[in-house]
Amino acid sequence: MATIMEEQPQRRRRGRYPEQFRRDAAALVIDGHRTAADVARELGLCAQTVGNWVRQERIDRGEREGLTSEERAELSALRRENRRLASERDLLKKAMAFWVQESTR
Repeated sequence: MATIMEEQPQRRRRGRYPEQFRRDAAALVIDGHRTAADVARELGLCAQTVGNWVRQERIDRGEREGLTSEERAELSALRRENRRLASERDLLKKAMAFWVQESTR
């Protein structure tokens, strides 16, 4: 009898690569005048992944329009803070409604 783990196909775990590794891979394409597919094959990565890194590196270098890595990180942090503040506000609204309801009894 096969176990559940044996029945499910193995999924490749998506890993985060270090920032310097991504920059170096992108530099091989940009500065080395190689294709993203060639670099991806050499490094054992998906060509789309390397292509994404190249696009982001060109934005960071100012060669292309878009959000830089620093701007993306700041935007992410601001969205996270916004969610936290909204949940705190909602909690305070509920607490105030409860307090008003209890005080009128």
